[in-house]
Formats: sequence, C-alpha cells, structure tokens
Amino acid sequence: MRLERSIPAAALDAIRAPFLAAGATPTDAPVLQPLGLLLDLAGEAMRSRLFVVSGDAGEEACLRPDFTVAIARQHLSGAAGQGRYFYEGKAFRVAPRGSDRAEEFLQVGVEAFEAGDPVAADAEIAALAWAASAAGGRDDLTLLLGDVSLFGAFVDSLGLTPPLGARLKRAFARPRQLKIELEGGGGEALGEEKSRIAALLAGLPEAEASAVLQELWSLAGIEPVGGRRPAEIAHRLVERAQAVQAGKLSAGEAEAVRAFLAVSDRPGAALDAISALGGPQRGALDAALDGWRRRLAGLVARGAPEDRMTLVAAFGRAFGYYDGFLFEVRSAALDEERPVAAGGRYDGLPARLGAETKTGAVGCMVRPARAYAGGGE
Repeated sequence: MRLERSIPAAALDAIRAPFLAAGATPTDAPVLQPLGLLLDLAGEAMRSRLFVVSGDAGEEACLRPDFTVAIARQHLSGAAGQGRYFYEGKAFRVAPRGSDRAEEFLQVGVEAFEAGDPVAADAEIAALAWAASAAGGRDDLTLLLGDVSLFGAFVDSLGLTPPLGARLKRAFARPRQLKIELEGGGGEALGEEKSRIAALLAGLPEAEASAVLQELWSLAGIEPVGGRRPAEIAHRLVERAQAVQAGKLSAGEAEAVRAFLAVSDRPGAALDAISALGGPQRGALDAALDGWRRRLAGLVARGAPEDRMTLVAAFGRAFGYYDGFLFEVRSAALDEERPVAAGGRYDGLPARLGAETKTGAVGCMVRPARAYAGGGE
C-alpha cells in the first residue's frame, strides 16, 4: 500500500479552512462499501481502480475509492431531506496506468444535498474547491470546467428524432461509440437473437411484454441475473431496437457535433462558440448557456480567477454518476491524471440509491498532498 507523505499541520489547516466555513456538518462514512453498487453507479471500468475485499460468505466489498457515494448513502439512511456535510479521511484506489499498487490518500471535501438554485450551488462548491486548493500554496493552478448536460442540450437543439438524440446522448460517455456515430456507423448492435426478441416485444403493453419475457425464460430454463426485473429488461430491449432503427446523423449534423466537442477556450469565448453552433430548436441550449454565464459570474464573485479557467465541451465523458456541471483543479507540476481537486453535480445519484424526495446534489474533494506546494503526490 502506497502512503502519501504527510504535510505540515499549518498547510492542512489552511486547506481545510474554506470547507469548515461553509456551514457543513462534519461527518464520516464507512470505509467498506458494496462493490456491486459502486460498479453499477460508476461503471465496470472502475473495477480496475478499486481495492476489493471478500468476506467468508463470498460477498464482495471494496474500500471506499472516494466519499461521494458513501456520504450520499449515509445521508439517505438518515432520512434527511437536505444536508451539507464536511468530511476528512482516507480513500483507497489502485494506481492508474496499469500499476497494481494500491494507494491510500487523504481527501477533504463537502457534499451538499439541497434544494434551491443549482447554478449558485455549483459556483459555491467549485469556488470552495478552488480556495482550498490555492490555500496549499501552489501558484500554477488552473480550473477545468465541463458539463455533461450541456451536450444533451446541444443535441436537442439539432432537432434529431427522439430515439437518435437519446442514442447520441448515451454515446457521449462512451468515446468509442460516439466515434462510430460521427463516422456514420450508428446504432447499437443487438445481435440476432436479441433483435428477434426485441421485435417480438415491440408494440406490446409493458405488462404483457414482461409476461412474454418471463415465459421465454421459463421455457429456456433461464434464471435472470443482476436483480433486474423482467419489465425493465423488456423495456430496454425494445428501446435499443428502436434506437437501432432511428437512423444516423447526417454529414452536417455529425460535423456540428464534432465542432461542439472541439470547443476548448476561456469560458466566455467557449459559450459564444457553442451558441453559434446550436441548431434551430435551441430553447434548452439557450437556457443552459444562460445558466453557465450565471455560474461563471458566481465563480468570479467568489474569488475564482477567470483567466485561470478553461471550459472544455468534451470534458466529462468518463465520469460515472456525474450528470451536470463538473470541474477539476489542476497543477502544471502534476499530470492531468492527478488533479488537485475535483467535483460536480450528480442530481440523479440519490434517486438511484433509493431517494424518494428529489433534491439537488453537488460536491467536491481536495487532495491535500497534491494541493500542498511542497508535495508532489
């Protein structure tokens, strides 16, 4: 297990201070987290970064790779509608780039589950992360900004058929699939057997489609795995079959998407570029861009320097449960796989964990050993 070098107490106090002033309740979360849940939320690609442990009964768990899911689960278990939490503790991951070394490192951060203006909350949380990072003494920090939902708003502006638009939005988080879409491949391969089943189920009421699928399983002697209900599987098969039949991007539409993904500039210029690329049905896109201008104004008002910010339209494609605004604080002295701080919005996560009350969710974390000017972790 690779341990971070300790940093001076005064430096840690300075990094911690912005979070302590943010009105958050200090909390902790269990080190052990359910492996299956983490993979469901963050994606199977995360498995190689997790430190997995098994119990006597064969159940698998993992050491927490960060605090977001752990704090969210704890928040929901307390039946609190809203809450803001400060945490400080160790997280555990296998080092990237093919290494099998396990890392143990300190994180501090805030997770906020609150109603209200999400744009203002985004600006506040990102500004807190910037202030905490800068408190470590580095003078080479930059703030990388992105937004998973901005791509969705842009796609909506193009006026695509709903199945094609939905397929393209799903592909945003899967670079290989997105490349296929942009090259005119389109569609999600179902395989011959799945295609026939999907064709059989298409057009049936959901309850009847579920019953047919259960009967097919029974005849074949198949037991479903993974805890998914027949209705859910039937719905997904039909949805994918419809997506395959939805058509492909035209050359002009593909070029517009490529141009969107290529946007990387100072935030104001990037927003102008995205606006110029938008299609005719731009209501959602204009609303998203207006929100972004307010978000940037909030960041600057809270002390984040605009000349250190870059808005990258393609940023965010590999970030599991994040579904809106997200960011990283980076240091020129560290490679891009070692951000000083990171965070973003994950409004959909509480519902996926079973929350019955809808509330906003946004948070951030800082790695003190990376923020400290004398460190290099």
